[in-house]
Formats: sequence, structure tokens, C-alpha cells
Amino acid sequence: MSRLRADGSVAPVTSKTRCAWGAWAGADPVYVRYHDEEWGVPLHDDRRLFEFIVLEGAQAGLSWRTILNKRERYRTAFARFDPRRVARFGRRDVARLLADPGIVRNRMKIDAAIANARAVLAVQEEHGSLDRYLWSFVAGTPIQNRWRTSREVPAKTSEAEALSRDLRRRGFRFVGPTICYAFMQATGMVNDHTVDCFRHAALAGRARGRLKRAPAAARPRAAAARRRA
Repeated sequence: MSRLRADGSVAPVTSKTRCAWGAWAGADPVYVRYHDEEWGVPLHDDRRLFEFIVLEGAQAGLSWRTILNKRERYRTAFARFDPRRVARFGRRDVARLLADPGIVRNRMKIDAAIANARAVLAVQEEHGSLDRYLWSFVAGTPIQNRWRTSREVPAKTSEAEALSRDLRRRGFRFVGPTICYAFMQATGMVNDHTVDCFRHAALAGRARGRLKRAPAAARPRAAAARRRA
């Protein structure tokens, strides 16, 4: 037996229907597991959020599959993404990273990761946590989209543009609007699984989340972004 997906293709009822990009993963277990278990799940741990800031920046110009396959090495090379430790990286660490074939050996991206760790510490000092600051751009709760096909999913949104502007103002690097939107998708700030994907309903059902009071400086930006969307 089979059934029709939202994009008109046919999927057997006995299989899990995934977003088109998740289905394209084919037999790659790392990619499939990422789609099924991580992508779009609301994330509130500061260290994990910093990890995605680094990884999304490292992906620029590359495939996400490449980054996923290097992820474990990144965790080792960048002190398990402890921002306090990464912020103290110096010349020897940069030389070590540039010689590490297990990560993307791009000087600008490595320098950006260290600079971003320092910026994270400043955000934590000002807002209490990176989590509290980042989630203020969606008023503390995931945006629930209802895309029928992957072609409808935008590359960036007004919320991503607002986040990008503020991150850059704070000294973050490799945080353009497109990278920021990919970060928001990955960390569950938006649910961009297509409606025929088995993960869409699962994540929409758990979207009660932790509604936080946004910092005063961020609340107007989040509200304005919502009005423009």
C-alpha cells in the first residue's frame, strides 16, 4: 500500500515519511538520525547552543553532511564547546586547529569560533544565559510553520535578520541571516519540518516549551519581527 505525500510523490504507509531533505539522506544513518532526533527540537542548553553557532558557521560554503561527519572531532577540538575554555584559546590552539584534518581548517572560521565564544560570555553576563537571549527573538516559544513542500521553506526570515543584526553588533562572526535561520531551524526556534513529515506533528505537540520573559532590549525586536512576518 502507498499514500500521497504533500509534494505529490508516493510513500509506502509502512515507512516514516520525512521532509524531502531527510528522505534524501538515504542510507546515511548519521544524517537520518539527525533529522529524526535533533533537527527542530527546542534546545535550551547554552553549551549546545554555542555548538550550533560554531557548526553552522563552519558549514558556510559546505554541506551539512560534511559538518555532521566532523562533529565528534569538533567536540574534542573545541573543548566540548565550553565557551569559557574556547574563549581562552590562543596562538598555539589556533595552530593546533589549523593542523587538525578532522575539522574545517579555515583560519577565518577558526578565529570566528574563538571570537564567538568570547561574545557568548558577554551575552551570558548581560542576559543571564545565551538561551534566554537567543529565544527572546521568537518571544520564547517555537514558531510553528506549516510548509507543504521543502520548496516553500525560506532561506531567511525577519526574525533571522533581526537576530543576525544583533549578533553582529555584539561581535559575533559568520552569523548572516541565512546562517542564523539555519541555526533557528536546527535548534527548534522554528518548526520547519513539512506537514507530511512525521516529525512535524510530534514537535508541534510539544511546543508548550518554556515561555521566557524576553530581556527588555530584545522584546521590541522580537515583537517587531513578528509584525513584519
